[in-house]
Amino acid sequence: MKVSGNKILITGGATGIGLGLTERFIAEGNQVIICGRRQDVLQEVVSKYPSVITKACDLANETDRIDLYNWIAENHSDLNVLINNAGIQNRVHPMDKDYYEKAQTEININVLAPLHLITLFTQLKSLDTVINVTSGLAFTPMSQMPVYCGTKAFFHSLTLSLRHLLLPQNIEVIEIIPPALNTDLGGAGLHDEFPPVSDFIDAIFQQIKDGKNELTFGLSEMMSKAGPEQLQGIFKRMNP
Repeated sequence: MKVSGNKILITGGATGIGLGLTERFIAEGNQVIICGRRQDVLQEVVSKYPSVITKACDLANETDRIDLYNWIAENHSDLNVLINNAGIQNRVHPMDKDYYEKAQTEININVLAPLHLITLFTQLKSLDTVINVTSGLAFTPMSQMPVYCGTKAFFHSLTLSLRHLLLPQNIEVIEIIPPALNTDLGGAGLHDEFPPVSDFIDAIFQQIKDGKNELTFGLSEMMSKAGPEQLQGIFKRMNP
C-alpha cells in the first residue's frame, strides 16, 4: 500500500486508534473521511483538521451502513481505501443479566458491520486496499471480555481468507493487530497504563512503508507469532 495520495474511509476515525490513523494519514498527504455515531465528536476532529470529511453513521444499523456506502459511491466514488476500525469492548460474564444483549451488540459492530461494509465497498471499482483492525486478543483471549476476544478471532480469520479471495480483484488486505493501548476502549481509565497510540501509529506506518500486511506492535507481535505452548502461558498470565 502507498501511504500518500489515497482517499480513505476510516470507521470510528474520531477517537482512539481511529483518530491516530486519521491524524497520520492526513500528515502523509491523504484525503480522509471518517464516520461515527456522535456528530459532536466528529466536529471536534474537523475543528482541528479542517480537511477531514465526516459522515454521521451508526454502524450497528444495517440501513445506516447501506446509506454510508451509497453516499460514498455518489460523492466519493474515487475512494480507494476502506479501514474497518470501529469496535466496542465489554467486560461481561455469562451470568450477567444483560450478557446476551451486550454480546449481540459486540457481534453486530465488531463482526457484522465490517463484514457488510466489505461486501458493499468491494463494489467500488476504485477500491484497492482493505485494512482490518483486529487485536492481539484474537490469538489468546482475556476472559473478562470473552465476546470481544471471540469477535476479534473471527475477524482475524476472516482477514486471512479475504487476503486470498480478493487477490484476483487486485485488492490488498492488511491487518492491523494492536495490543492494549492507552485509549478509552471498554471504558475511560481502563487502559491508562498502556503505551500511547502515537508510538503504535509510528510503528505500524513504518511496517506499511516496508510492504508488510500484518502490522503488530509490542505484545501483539509476540502473540501473533507465538506457538501453542507460549499462548497457553500468555493466557495463564492474563487470566490469573
